[in-house]
Amino acid sequence: MRKIDCKRLGLAMLFAIGIVATSASRPAGASQQTDVKVPSSPLTFGVFVARFDSGGTFTLEGVGWPRLTGNWKSKGDEIELSTTGGPKGCDGPGRYRIRVDGNRVNFDLISDECTVRRMIIDHSTWTPTGEVKTMAPRRIVRTAGERAPSRPDPNTSNGSWPSFRGQQASGIAERQNLPDRWDAKTGENILWRTPIPGLAHSSPVVWGHRIFLTSASSSDPNATFRPGLYGDGDASKDRSQHRWMIYALDKRTGKVLWERVAHQGVPVDKRHIKSTYANSTPATDGRIVVTWFGSQGVYAYDVSGRFLWKVDLGRLDLGAYDIPTYEWGPASSPIIWNNLVILQCDTQKDSFILALDAGTGKTVWKTERDEIPSWGTPTVAMTSVGPVLVANASNYIRGYDPRTGKELWRLGGSSKITAPTPVLSDDMFVVVSGRGPERPIFVVKAGARGDLTLPEGKSNSESIAWSRTGRGSYMPTPLIYNGILYVLANNGLFDAYNLRLTDGNTRTLFSLERDFLNVLFDDHDDFRRLSPVGTQGLEINGPGFDAIAAMDEAQRLQVLQSLQPLLDVAAVRLLLRNNVRQISFVPDSPRLDQQVYDGVLLADIQPRRASLYAVITTFGPIALALPRRDENDEVVGPGVDLDSMSCEEGEDLRNGFA
Repeated sequence: MRKIDCKRLGLAMLFAIGIVATSASRPAGASQQTDVKVPSSPLTFGVFVARFDSGGTFTLEGVGWPRLTGNWKSKGDEIELSTTGGPKGCDGPGRYRIRVDGNRVNFDLISDECTVRRMIIDHSTWTPTGEVKTMAPRRIVRTAGERAPSRPDPNTSNGSWPSFRGQQASGIAERQNLPDRWDAKTGENILWRTPIPGLAHSSPVVWGHRIFLTSASSSDPNATFRPGLYGDGDASKDRSQHRWMIYALDKRTGKVLWERVAHQGVPVDKRHIKSTYANSTPATDGRIVVTWFGSQGVYAYDVSGRFLWKVDLGRLDLGAYDIPTYEWGPASSPIIWNNLVILQCDTQKDSFILALDAGTGKTVWKTERDEIPSWGTPTVAMTSVGPVLVANASNYIRGYDPRTGKELWRLGGSSKITAPTPVLSDDMFVVVSGRGPERPIFVVKAGARGDLTLPEGKSNSESIAWSRTGRGSYMPTPLIYNGILYVLANNGLFDAYNLRLTDGNTRTLFSLERDFLNVLFDDHDDFRRLSPVGTQGLEINGPGFDAIAAMDEAQRLQVLQSLQPLLDVAAVRLLLRNNVRQISFVPDSPRLDQQVYDGVLLADIQPRRASLYAVITTFGPIALALPRRDENDEVVGPGVDLDSMSCEEGEDLRNGFA
């Protein structure tokens, strides 16, 4: 072992200490590190504009977001932001690593308890306001495989479900003779069950006796997604190795006929925590099966599993339109029409709609779109004026000629986030979206041309049969059956409209919203939420209150008789919840007694805890009353009678709650 010279070691330590002491005694100006200089000119990121005044104050504002103001100071490559009078939890400072690269300013989180500030600033890149952003042309690369079969599978298309929501995205399959109940745990009415590895929100498609489906299998055994109704926009942390799969199953037995690994590797993009890496439903025409895995590419196989072609579209960055750093992943599905594979690609940087040759994957046409990210699947439907391709999106809903990609019409006024698929019935396209504040329903006539955007205050035009705001669905696509348009909101609110009426007048008397049995007015919207009855799954349709009020007793009796069975179910559920054991909605029964009156339709109008009583009888269309409350804010009985109020008085009262 080598002997250590303690004397030399001691001298070395003294020398090192001297160096440290000398460094510490240097004046601050002698430091090698300099504070990053933040530009004082306005900077933009997404929908936001930030200003960092040289005097140490800053403002940050964006459409739909709270305005942040406060002070900033920098030290080296760190910046500290202190907000004054901001949202809850934003009293403390936030610290970020800052980097200035030419005219770009980048922020990366060190620590910040303010959720809003952190959402906007972390990992953001800001550029001068008005700067023209240049993008390299998107490169689309095709890889050829086997030659596609010239004819469809000999199994007929009868009973097939070839793409997302079936033929023309109608969502309708009649005369299927399906059971009205089944149970996967007990096996009741279950023909077969086949486990499929991985996660997928894609739907299966069917052609003949084959079922085709996709999945993305993570190497992380704990990979999952988080379902539910919540507003978080976070991305999943799963960036492990994945296998993107396509399967073919025998429809009669569930046997896996073949499986193929379309792609393997680390995902190019992040995904929303509600989402998966296999969101897009495949499409088939009986010859080929096309799958789309976002930035991982488009893949085509024949129905026997032979690889035909692949198209790499490059990175498809989809996420929050207002905060571009939030990545959510794609969801739009391919459709096959007339030997064309049509894809709607709306991204953060460039948007386009694309038609590929179904047999070869070669580009037939590509139409650029001025759009923000969208998640809806386009629809091609045959109308009285020929085939029309309709794509739902935020800036404009658009109609195209599917043969050429030429734009035929556009319609503004949609939501900033769009997911539902356009549907056609009675020569009219219905297109909806559900993000507030717009939440529109549009009914567009076939043959429309040009800019169809409605002027403010107008709900119809020569090309728009009718429209309505505030009632569109966020995720679910509407259903049209026998002239009735059904729209289901994420929260369970279920509306029915007469599609053919020019004003789209609803005749829905009751609608379901989570645990609320809702009463809808035809001509005004004084009161909507009634009764936390837990009636999910009930559909109660009928004329609205104003229409009932105009009826004579015999007509009212007929309406109540038609509604009685479902009203009974709704009432019984609430009674059991309130320990009331008996009720009758039989039309010729006497007025409901006080116990039932207090227990059955007692409700809370959110968010001000104002309650209503409601009673339906044959000798009065509707009885509504506000309750009296004691000094402890407890309900002690009915008070103000709403029946005798005018619409204007009712609206004034409602505005007092809002």
